[in-house]
Amino acid sequence: MNFEEIYDFFQNPPPIYLNKELTVCYVLSVLLAGDSYGTELIQQLEREYPAYRLSDTVLYSALKFLENERVIKGYWKKVEGRGRPRRMYQVHPEFQGQAQDLALLWQQYAQENHGIPNSPPGHVHSHENKNQSMG
Repeated sequence: MNFEEIYDFFQNPPPIYLNKELTVCYVLSVLLAGDSYGTELIQQLEREYPAYRLSDTVLYSALKFLENERVIKGYWKKVEGRGRPRRMYQVHPEFQGQAQDLALLWQQYAQENHGIPNSPPGHVHSHENKNQSMG
């Protein structure tokens, strides 16, 4: 290690991998906007939140949790331009309210912790202590 590597780390930090709790909230934020499938969820995260990454293992664990809790349901669909049918996911209508609450937790976390561009300069964050315990 040298000083140049230290400066480089802070200028180009490595991506942060989401844990299961954050993944559940992220997935719901996407599914509230429309149905999606696993690979698309991972690609969308990397596109919209470049500081973050999501492993297949954590994603599918979160999807299984949400299905078991009946917050989302899965179905098979042939996706245009893709070979085999994909397992699509959607939020159950009766869980819309809870899904919106959890999606908001993701949006607040992402904005407060890693500078989503829409964050106004000098914004004071009120949920900082709660978010730090999320991982």
